[in-house]
Amino acid sequence: MSTIFSKIVAGDIPAYKVAESNDFLAFLDISPLAKGHVLVIPKKETDYIFDIEDDEYMALWVFAKIVAQGIKKVIPCVKVGVAVVGLEVAHAHIHLVPINKISDLNFAGPKLSLGEDELHQIAETIRESIISITAQNQ
Repeated sequence: MSTIFSKIVAGDIPAYKVAESNDFLAFLDISPLAKGHVLVIPKKETDYIFDIEDDEYMALWVFAKIVAQGIKKVIPCVKVGVAVVGLEVAHAHIHLVPINKISDLNFAGPKLSLGEDELHQIAETIRESIISITAQNQ
């Protein structure tokens, strides 16, 4: 069964992409808990994150770490919080959320409503930050 995330990977649904590799994709959550809330997914559709093969699982977290570093560099926050819930979409994904206090990771709370221009600008800023970090590490 094809999930909304698989449709994003295939290009059938647009997304505000911040990073992409052959195996993984990171894009803005369109109902974010905070500005800069990013979803990191494996391109291979797997429902449950702990069903991912070990090598791919470890590589997903390394990819998420790079994305989190990019977020932290450009979005004012104390830390980038991490959550794996897995109930809302049957495709493994990691939430990376800029946080200043623990309650910033409350998924039951209100979500932000950001305009298309603002989402585009946030994605571009994070993407440029990730490119800069990646270049420095080479």
